[in-house]
Amino acid sequence: MLAEAQSRTAVLQSQMQKQNIPFGVFTDESSIAYLAGFWGYLGIEFGRPTMLVVPAVGSPTVITPLMESEMVDAMTWVEDIRVWEDFGSNSWQAALAKVLGPNPESIWLELPTVPAIVRNYLDQDFGSVPLCDIAPILGQQRTIKSALEIEVMSQAGSIAGAMMQAAHESLAEGVPEYESALAVISAGTKKAAGFLTDTGWERFVSPMIHNLQILQSGRDTSMVHRRASVRTYQRADPVYFCFCNMAQFKQYKLGFDRMFHIGEVTDQAAEVQMAAIEAQQAAIAAIKPGVSAEQVAAAANAVYQKRGYETGYRTGRSIGVAYLEAPELKHGDTTILQAGMTFAVDGGISIDGVTAGRIGDSIVVTESGCDYLTQYPRQLLVTNR
Repeated sequence: MLAEAQSRTAVLQSQMQKQNIPFGVFTDESSIAYLAGFWGYLGIEFGRPTMLVVPAVGSPTVITPLMESEMVDAMTWVEDIRVWEDFGSNSWQAALAKVLGPNPESIWLELPTVPAIVRNYLDQDFGSVPLCDIAPILGQQRTIKSALEIEVMSQAGSIAGAMMQAAHESLAEGVPEYESALAVISAGTKKAAGFLTDTGWERFVSPMIHNLQILQSGRDTSMVHRRASVRTYQRADPVYFCFCNMAQFKQYKLGFDRMFHIGEVTDQAAEVQMAAIEAQQAAIAAIKPGVSAEQVAAAANAVYQKRGYETGYRTGRSIGVAYLEAPELKHGDTTILQAGMTFAVDGGISIDGVTAGRIGDSIVVTESGCDYLTQYPRQLLVTNR
């Protein structure tokens, strides 16, 4: 993983040289993980910025809190690690200013995601220096995944499958939603642990599945992103599991969703769910190199229209080390698909206060179409309890 991160950085530097970009300052955790091979577990939410400064020529520099420097040093291939402290003259502002130099002609940042405290500092101390956006350059590089990345994402798919199986097995009348969430966390963590060793870089990778489980049941199913609660399942309840904030491994995030029904399914719920499945499958059938992202979305939207439904959802999004990457499978995105791109592809219909139909999988574009990264039956799922 570290050798590949170093190689990615060299590719980025080559692009920077072609475009006369002197250096880039990366503050987004996903970008730092992609280029430097490490990530922290306390971040900007605690007022502790970590930065990677990549020059067009030469060696990158990591700027990190002193308390995290030992782990950073063990996880990254970058040799120039500069630490900062919470008080005194050795602040992160001083460390960054030293790396930037006294008179930079421009500062290239990931403008859409730069933390407010970093942006405020640059506006105050480098107010006359143009701030330019390097995010599209790195984003373009990240769209095509390497063989190693696809292998890791396939492992994440296996982990997600174990999570969904546990979710399915947890369902029964009278069971509270949070019990399903606990079962998902346990199953995913155990599966992830099986892919890890306690040596080298991997010993810093936690197998723990975390984040609040997106789960809705009954009439709340239409709410899309409600979290698991103490509500108990009732017969004929639809139950929706979304793992888009939980199905991840070694920083690679997938999209994965399924809808279940407790004991039996109403005619309306079955109709809505089958429409969602058909729309998703139409989108996946359209995926191959040479088609545009919006053409994939159009295939799904044609199904919704034929079935008499309207949807405001995008059909999918690119996936990788960030939860949301470009391109997106939606109207207006004319990006041409290429082999090696990876997407979460969804089918989704909401009928407010009544029910919903949803399904989501992650795929990788191949030379002839696409392959699934996630596996679970793509059909009407009714429990026997």
